[in-house]
Amino acid sequence: MKVKLVRATVVLGFAVLVNGVVPALAQTSGQPPAQSTEPAQTSQSSKTVKLFDLDYTKGQPAFPNIFKPYTSIQPAQPVLSNTMGINDLIKDGKLLLSLQDAVTLALENNLDISVQRYATYLADTDVLKAKAGPGSSSPFGPFISFDPTLTSVFGWNRASFPVNNPFLSGTGSAGLSALTNQTTTGNFGYTQGLPSGSNFSVSLNNTRQSTTSPAQLFNPSVTSSLVVQFQQSLLNGFGFGPNLRFLRVARNSRKISDLAFQQQLITTVTAVENAYYELVFAQEDVEVKQRSVELAQKLYNDNKRQVEIGTLAPIEVTRAESEVARSRGDLIVSQTLALQQEIALKNIISRELMNPALIGVSISPVDRVTKPIEIPTVALAEAVNEAKQKRPDVRQAVIDLDSRGITAKATRNALLPTLTLSGQYGTQGLSGNQIPRITGGLVAGTSPIVTANGTPVLIGGNQIFTSSTATSPGAVVENGLGEALRNVFESNFPNYAVQLNLTIPIRNRSAQADNDRALLSQRQGEVILRRLENSVVVDVRNTQIAMEQNRGRVDAAIRARILAEETLDAEQKKFQLGASTIFLVIQAQRDLATARSTEVRALVDLTESKINFDRALGRTLEVNKIDIADTRHDKIERVPLIPGTTSSEMAGSSGKF
Repeated sequence: MKVKLVRATVVLGFAVLVNGVVPALAQTSGQPPAQSTEPAQTSQSSKTVKLFDLDYTKGQPAFPNIFKPYTSIQPAQPVLSNTMGINDLIKDGKLLLSLQDAVTLALENNLDISVQRYATYLADTDVLKAKAGPGSSSPFGPFISFDPTLTSVFGWNRASFPVNNPFLSGTGSAGLSALTNQTTTGNFGYTQGLPSGSNFSVSLNNTRQSTTSPAQLFNPSVTSSLVVQFQQSLLNGFGFGPNLRFLRVARNSRKISDLAFQQQLITTVTAVENAYYELVFAQEDVEVKQRSVELAQKLYNDNKRQVEIGTLAPIEVTRAESEVARSRGDLIVSQTLALQQEIALKNIISRELMNPALIGVSISPVDRVTKPIEIPTVALAEAVNEAKQKRPDVRQAVIDLDSRGITAKATRNALLPTLTLSGQYGTQGLSGNQIPRITGGLVAGTSPIVTANGTPVLIGGNQIFTSSTATSPGAVVENGLGEALRNVFESNFPNYAVQLNLTIPIRNRSAQADNDRALLSQRQGEVILRRLENSVVVDVRNTQIAMEQNRGRVDAAIRARILAEETLDAEQKKFQLGASTIFLVIQAQRDLATARSTEVRALVDLTESKINFDRALGRTLEVNKIDIADTRHDKIERVPLIPGTTSSEMAGSSGKF
């Protein structure tokens, strides 16, 4: 049965996609996220979230709180102390550790895994950044941003300046006078880039102006204009390929980061299993050396008594005492190796190695190697194919090659000249306060009508004078922004524009260099993938050979140990009967000690070769029933199931985990 923890995520509400803002509800699970019992994991404020609770590819939602995208997220501080599970395993000054416990503690506490967790989150932020758009696809192309942009300008200005020509300015008076203008502006704009290489913008500009000049038709006047612009790249920067290049590469990098995390899990699980069994061997070897010391001490005591009663020469006591000293030296070496293996295992399964509760205790492995494990029989071709499909490093190389291909296609598009089609539609409106003139009757003027040479024209002997229509100011007609906008949206004063802008870089060396580099990088990626595939073949075959050899070593070591026990027993009986010498007994004791150590070493090597074979095929997590989603958390609620261990046998007999 496969243990599976479902990763809980925070509902993010609305997510910003590459083509605009659309509602996207984040995935949630049916159970709350794993809660750590450590204070460092507790949220410090309403903005503090656990690292694994947030999808960093979506960022802060813009709805219902439109100001939230402008605030930062404060992730929880990293947990640098050990989980409480370690303390629960300490009994009477010893850390009672099964292999299953060791793997679980490593998944929770190993710092290499914690560092790689952050790498996956950092890759998520790169995806979020790439969703904002590629920017400028070329030095001469438009700036493409998939995030909509709102702009606004509000301003007020008052200017007063002297008038040099009062008649042209409309002040209508001689002498130096001042003309005062007061302007208020309120402009709004919206810009949106699209993955096709298009740019779309809308701007609405409004200006209110009042002046002391009486020559204006509207005073104050309100001018409004609406401008809609569209820009499309037709060569360089055209299409989804170059504009979604960085997003696609970022998503591939995120996959690579996830696979790197999986690779780190495999590496750590393999390391903790090997370290665990190395500690088992070291402690088993200590027990073997202790038995050798006991045998040597017993032989020394027996010889000493025989010397005392005169049935044995004194030199035999010296030889026996020398063997005691030698065996004690071997014991000290084995004890030193066991202590070193303990500290190595503690380093893998803990965050805080100098924790007083951990550093001062000894590890007592629960799972021992007492019999040979079953080794799988897999054909080389089948094993290599499985490794190519499952190994994270091979899958990383395949995705990396795809990213290099994406870059090569985008740089090939960048070789083209820049041809941009631009279209614009605009409309304007004008309004304001107006004083109408009311027309009256004719009024005789004071200027006579003259001929071309200045002679007055006479009718009936009388001069004829000019006349004019009498006018008078009427009531002020008030209009403002509403009337100006009505003119705008009724398109009373439209204007249109279409433009093609062609830019041809001479020689184009920069784009050529980028494309050549991308193609060379793609070819390099193909070679890297083939080299990795070959190394996989070597790794798989070597681990297969190691398993086969170690299986034979185990059979030979068991047989050698049995014969050594029989030989020692025979030599001891012969020595007691006076048919053997102390030298032969000591030699038989040494041979037995060596045979026992060799047997334990062979059993451990066989177990480790199976562990390395699973690693070479990329099936470590599968074999140990570890789901990668479980390890996103730094607190494992359900433990893995390590085959061949005491815990797995108990789980199998009970039918549950």
